[in-house]
Amino acid sequence: MSKTNLPTVSAAQAVITAEAASIALQATVDHAKLLGIAINVAITDSAGVMAGFLRMPGAFLHSIDIAIDKAYTSASFGFPTSQWMKVLESDAALRAGLPLRPRLVVFGGGLPIVEKGVRIGGIGVSGGSAEEDEECARAGLKAIGLA
Repeated sequence: MSKTNLPTVSAAQAVITAEAASIALQATVDHAKLLGIAINVAITDSAGVMAGFLRMPGAFLHSIDIAIDKAYTSASFGFPTSQWMKVLESDAALRAGLPLRPRLVVFGGGLPIVEKGVRIGGIGVSGGSAEEDEECARAGLKAIGLA
């Protein structure tokens, strides 16, 4: 193979910035305060790697990992974790095996972070109801202009 026929060996990957993650984390916590709940909130980049995390005093300890896994799941698949139950209902093969996978969360509170049609991360919230968690996550996205 000549040098002119060599394959491309790397690719750029769009990810959420540290500044945007910080703003979204704080806005998510601020919204949880308005709802009167204590949450954990995690943000991952588009590869599912942790970009930021906040834990409110009094938030459930088990919710730490759940928030992280919600962010990971939504960054990984590109849709809200709340949509998983519909996906699983429609496919017996997925229903039989996918929920057994580590880190997959199939209830609400995780949202992909998408900018101009490109997935740049995921946000996951845990500590309230699934609906409250998703509402808090949306507040985080809104604070960075992506809701």
